[in-house]
Amino acid sequence: RMTPRKVGYVAAPLRRRTVAEALAALSSVNRRAARPVANAIASAFANAKQRHPELREDQVVITKLTADEGPRWKRFRAAAFGRAARILKRTTHLTVELDKKS
Repeated sequence: RMTPRKVGYVAAPLRRRTVAEALAALSSVNRRAARPVANAIASAFANAKQRHPELREDQVVITKLTADEGPRWKRFRAAAFGRAARILKRTTHLTVELDKKS
C-alpha cells in the first residue's frame, strides 16, 4: 500500500534490463517500494520458468513494468471548526511483462 508515484521512481530504471540485473539493482536501492517490486519481478520470472524450465535470469528482459493506481482507501480526520478533512490512502497495481532476450 503505497502511492504509484513512489513505486514508479523505483520501477522506471528497471525497464529493458534483464531480471538478474534488476534484482541486483533492487538489492541496493534504499526505498520501501524496492521489496514489493523485487517480489513482483521474481514472481513473474517464476511463472515464466514454470512454462519454460530452461530459462535463466540473464536470458529474460523486463519489457514492461508499470505502477498504476489501484483503489483508494478513503478516510477522514478531524479538522478545525468541527469539519472533517479527507485522507486518501493510495494503493498501487504492479504489472510486469517479461520477454526472452533476442
